[in-house]
Amino acid sequence: MIEIVAATKSYGAAKALCGVDLTIGAGEAFGLLGPNGAGKSTLVRLLATLSRPDGGHLRVGGHDTVRAASRVKRLLGVVFQENNLDRDLSARQNLLFHAGLYGLGRAADRVAAMIGRLGLSGAADRPVGQLSGGQRRRLVIGRALLPEPRVLLLDEPTTGLDPAVRRELWDLIRHIRDGGCTIVLTTHYVEEAEALCGRIGIIRQGRMAALGTPDELVARFGGPRLEDVVVRLGAGGGA
Repeated sequence: MIEIVAATKSYGAAKALCGVDLTIGAGEAFGLLGPNGAGKSTLVRLLATLSRPDGGHLRVGGHDTVRAASRVKRLLGVVFQENNLDRDLSARQNLLFHAGLYGLGRAADRVAAMIGRLGLSGAADRPVGQLSGGQRRRLVIGRALLPEPRVLLLDEPTTGLDPAVRRELWDLIRHIRDGGCTIVLTTHYVEEAEALCGRIGIIRQGRMAALGTPDELVARFGGPRLEDVVVRLGAGGGA
């Protein structure tokens, strides 16, 4: 579903990606771990067609993210760390507005079903500014799911949330994963990647330092836990 070959990206003199190669299968949940500045969010922006690689290529569903960006966008749902909901609109109004942008048919029915799926029925008509942090994050994810994407990009979706709310979101992401959607998840939480992802990539200074299942990474690099592997490979920060 996703093919990344020799992807490079620089911002001025700073090299964010230095030749990343990665393939992610359809229906796979893939986790990307690494320190701040390692290149995780840059890779997501390239996949989301929000930025162009300086070299190499990226394909989603067989479509090049530069030459066929409009086709790639039709396959994607994207959730960034920043909350860009309209705080003055209700949860339902935010979803209806998004459905209108995508030209989705039967928008009211779609939105009602999504509100139920998100567990927001009791808060659907309250302004977003009155919702809890966990409710807002669920709403952001639900908004990305409205067009029924084949690929969901989640860039640090649970950062800043308390552990109980984080685990509620894990249940939602598991449900999405089990429905067959391909997921790319960037996170700073090792336990989050272990709980949600079948394979994990550890990126450091713009390069893929390690790739495999949690058990494979522990066996390959030693240490009783995946967290020990991440600390060992990620020590020293990123570019």
